[in-house]
Amino acid sequence: MVQLTINGKLRDLDIEPNAPLLWVLRDDLGLTGTKFGCGIGTCGACTVHIDGVATRSCVTPIERVAGKSVTTIEALSADSTHAVQQAWIAEDVVQCGYCQSGQIMAAVALLRATPNPTDADINAKMSNLCRCGTYPRIRKAIHRAAAALAAAGKRA
Repeated sequence: MVQLTINGKLRDLDIEPNAPLLWVLRDDLGLTGTKFGCGIGTCGACTVHIDGVATRSCVTPIERVAGKSVTTIEALSADSTHAVQQAWIAEDVVQCGYCQSGQIMAAVALLRATPNPTDADINAKMSNLCRCGTYPRIRKAIHRAAAALAAAGKRA
């Protein structure tokens, strides 16, 4: 039995301790916004926050998150009004869209740590891969979200 908080709800899960968090989220809890990409923690499609830190869930055993708080894209905002989501829409970032939930979760974590990132900060910290190559729009969206958060006096 593993106890953790997922999207603000305390959960007791009877799961094998080495089960990847990604599959627990998707298969056991029906939280399918977190995507499977590479399965080896490289691409970032599976990015969630564990205690606020962007983490690749495909290589994170459920036992490693016991007692911690997991946040998925579903909890970022119920109606896509988070500043990062709004910036993604305004900058028309998405092409195929597959990697975008992981990209958004990584961007939120980046903006929490670095509220006004430079292009160099974004390039260094956004290690998620996008097969469509929308990196320039991702960068613009992160800058837009940073400005919106600053104008509203909020943090990501």
